[in-house]
Amino acid sequence: MSKRALLTLFAAAALALAAGVVATAKPAPDRSPSLAHQLASARMATAKYVSNLGKAKADGYRIITRMIPDMGFHYMNPEVKDFDVRRPPILVYERRGGISQLAALEWVFPQKPAKPPLPGARYGSFPAACHYADGTFVPQALEERCAPNGPKGAAFTFWHPDLVTMHVWLWYPNPSGLFASTNPLVTPFNAG
Repeated sequence: MSKRALLTLFAAAALALAAGVVATAKPAPDRSPSLAHQLASARMATAKYVSNLGKAKADGYRIITRMIPDMGFHYMNPEVKDFDVRRPPILVYERRGGISQLAALEWVFPQKPAKPPLPGARYGSFPAACHYADGTFVPQALEERCAPNGPKGAAFTFWHPDLVTMHVWLWYPNPSGLFASTNPLVTPFNAG
């Protein structure tokens, strides 16, 4: 490819990217330098996982849900315990045609934090559930009621109580907002 063709290609890509950012941008709930700095730190730390689910798995992330509509496949690293914007406990992936792309980061809490870990944070919820090795889960209020095998025969891996969730759509635009629980733009991926 000629030098001129490469420059044209790069210019077109930059223009398309800029148009996409402008078209999907939504005012930040908090324009503080703190939020921008924290999001930049999160992007730098998780960039290695954007198109490399294998790297995430090698680093300890394991499937905990299959495709949740308008959200994604959730992978959790059980070693990550406290809030650190650079080490999210859950990575949310979109999948199509065997290719996975990181879309969001997620943190879970036993109750709504007294002080938001990120400026402007919004929260969702996830019911108490039994989780199985294949990513299936069954809502269940009590751990002792979890079956040793899930609906598709996979082994029981863990149970959790009701949780407060915080999604950060860092790697996929979301017209509903950075902290929305679901994303209408990932609907085409719902089939997995």
